[in-house]
Amino acid sequence: MKLVDFSIKRRVTITMIFLATLIFGWIAFNRLSIDLLPNITYPTLTIRTEYPGTAPAEVENLISKPIEEAVGVVNGVIQVSSISRPGVSDVVVEFDWDTNMDFASLDVREKLDRVHLPKDANQPILLRYDPSLEPIMRIALYGSNNLIALRLLAEEKVKQDLESLDGVAAVQISGGLEEEIHVDLNAAKLAVLKIPVTLVTTRLAQENVNLTGGTLEEGDTQYIVRTLNQFKTADEINNIVIARRGHAIIRVGDVGRAYKSYKDRKVITRVNGHESVEIAVYKEASTNTVAVADRVKKKLAAIQKDIQISSPDTHLAIVADQSRFIRNSVNDVLSSAIIGGILAMMILYFFLRNVRSTLIISLAIPISIVSTFFLMYISHVSLNVMSLGGLALGVGMMVDSAIVVLESIDRYRKKGLGLAQAASEGTSEVGMAVVASTLTTVFVFVPIIFVKGIAGQLFTDEALTVTYSLLMSLLVALTLIPMLSALGGDSKKSADPNPPKPPVSHFSRIATALFLGTLRVSRRAGLFLGKILLVLLWPFQWIFDRFYRWTVRVYPPVIRWALKHRWQTVAIATALFGLSYLAYLNLGTELIPEMSQGEFIVDVTLP
Repeated sequence: MKLVDFSIKRRVTITMIFLATLIFGWIAFNRLSIDLLPNITYPTLTIRTEYPGTAPAEVENLISKPIEEAVGVVNGVIQVSSISRPGVSDVVVEFDWDTNMDFASLDVREKLDRVHLPKDANQPILLRYDPSLEPIMRIALYGSNNLIALRLLAEEKVKQDLESLDGVAAVQISGGLEEEIHVDLNAAKLAVLKIPVTLVTTRLAQENVNLTGGTLEEGDTQYIVRTLNQFKTADEINNIVIARRGHAIIRVGDVGRAYKSYKDRKVITRVNGHESVEIAVYKEASTNTVAVADRVKKKLAAIQKDIQISSPDTHLAIVADQSRFIRNSVNDVLSSAIIGGILAMMILYFFLRNVRSTLIISLAIPISIVSTFFLMYISHVSLNVMSLGGLALGVGMMVDSAIVVLESIDRYRKKGLGLAQAASEGTSEVGMAVVASTLTTVFVFVPIIFVKGIAGQLFTDEALTVTYSLLMSLLVALTLIPMLSALGGDSKKSADPNPPKPPVSHFSRIATALFLGTLRVSRRAGLFLGKILLVLLWPFQWIFDRFYRWTVRVYPPVIRWALKHRWQTVAIATALFGLSYLAYLNLGTELIPEMSQGEFIVDVTLP
């Protein structure tokens, strides 16, 4: 094969190519995003509309139904559902899996602009996340300040700063005290004066407005006239005139009292023994949890510095953080893959009994893995449980091609060929077979990329990772393995015993000398490490030898019995298949296995 001959002749070129691949792969590994699972995005939009002070029935009739009818005609909509709660309407719009959600959002916003909602209802908000999901982070704001000041600080400072971050979908504030103006009326005085409560509310609504009064023109100058009459203090409310009885003027303060207070509390949060304000951070559906959490933590550090200037006793504390569990889970899978690679190298050494061959084959694992990181980066595949699981799955298959190539080279060496010629002949002989065997495995995983729905989103990362790792291991087996096997020997002999030497530049001499010096140092280091491995692995090799000898003694009689008793062998295999099928029928079914995050949540219900 021309590729094999090129690799043997151009050793420096092949070395530089793989060194560059390792550098790019390492840089890509440090830039890969980390997540627990692949990006599983449901094609849904949630339209949230708040209508304070209304019952669920009114919310459904006045808010949910008009919005459902408006957005139900958008292209690609499969199902529209709504949840109407006191004062809040959530309309969930589900789209087809092939729908471009950016364009779908624009279409939904266009339909919402045409819906006529009650004047007291807030503007509908379009959310790209499922409100029923848990927030990725829960933050507590506590200190010596009163709870009203903490609530204002959370809403006006912390919430606004966090919502501006990329990947943050929403920030919800709970706990603390929300400032509110209360007007307490004396029912007895209202009854004596025959003033209905509706009159008081009407007068307050009429006075608490800012109105435009048109424009005034003076020469070339035009003035905008405005009436500013919104309440600024509670005393202004107390002085509002609500009625007259003869010459007497009756004000709000005569039949009641307006004062600053706070809303009725629905949630009380505490942290470290202090009452606090909880800040819940929700991420967008298509963003990376760990990346968003890192941005939030960085921003919280800056916010904490700003708060310390004016209020040294006020603190921000992260109560719950999903990114910690995700990072630990991914690190566990990554360490398992590394341990698997080390065990694979040990098994290779136990079988081959040759340090040089073991080291050459073992290079296929780290080079293929690091190169896969670069391909994952340009394919926008994150480091998650599925992609790392695919990488761990591919570790065992990465050395298959290298073992076949090295065994073929060793067979030609035993025939008396030189290192370079044995590497060329041995690799060329099994090259097509190695390519075919690798591609058959690759073609099993590639079709998963085209699967739609949750299954496609869940297993695409694993399929891509396995495919990339196997293709890189194939490239290593056909180029780097024969090149390393040929080290220490001459290239193919030329027909001319004294071929003319081409002119060599001074730079080429230096580069060649450095390359050959590096190879000598590497060879000596390999021999030294080999001696150390012989000492360290001797107990494991002794156990392996005993087990292998027992297998060699037991296996031939079993095979001879199976060949003589064919029907009994088929019957045993059929029985095992039947038992396996019965066990399969009793297996449970779920999308994702249950995962424990190492946290306890206690719910107490009182009578």
